[in-house]
Amino acid sequence: MATIFVSSIGKKLIQSISGAFLILFLLLHGTINFFSVIDSFTGKFGAPDGLYQMGCDFMALPIVTIMVPVLALGFVVHILWGLWLSYGNIKARGGLKRYEVSSKAKTDSWSAKNMLVLGLLVLLGIACHLSDFWAKMQLQEFLGREVENPYELLTGTFGHWWLLLLYLLWFAVIWLHLNHGFWSMFQTVGWNNMIWLKRLKVIGTVVASLIIFLFVATACNAYLQAHLWI
Repeated sequence: MATIFVSSIGKKLIQSISGAFLILFLLLHGTINFFSVIDSFTGKFGAPDGLYQMGCDFMALPIVTIMVPVLALGFVVHILWGLWLSYGNIKARGGLKRYEVSSKAKTDSWSAKNMLVLGLLVLLGIACHLSDFWAKMQLQEFLGREVENPYELLTGTFGHWWLLLLYLLWFAVIWLHLNHGFWSMFQTVGWNNMIWLKRLKVIGTVVASLIIFLFVATACNAYLQAHLWI
């Protein structure tokens, strides 16, 4: 069992499994955030019975409160494990060389060659995101304090054009990471023939684009709510 932590295949398998947690976490998080966009078209943006408010209340349920940290832990493990894996490969090759791969499909991917840099940028964005949202909502609930209105938190954050721009750039980085990581995850478990690889690349692009669309739409809608649609 311990060999999974030391063998090359085992390390990549852990990275792939934790990557699946990342995708599930982002899908859940993005869908609930997108409820705020729906609320803006139904006239319930900011209302106590709005879908986004209901989504936030749902996330506060005990069973979800347990599930979310598990998904988030998978997210953190994926990033930290990826950084450690990349460091190990760099150290083994004696210098700052790009992540070496055996498949030509990986070598012609810019994202594949820069996964370490993308991972660091994603990690930096997470730190900012936790400060902007998690610390003002989930953490306050855990401490038994009053939670800020989720709608006001959205508009208060994304209402600043420079913050919106930074988040959009961060979303682009996540898209690049997901676009490569999705098919790479399946390749690790053996789906690496050229027929399936081409299909998985297309599916990965669709999944990554859908997830990022949810976040981009939420951010842009919050900006409009803050400035144009009031």
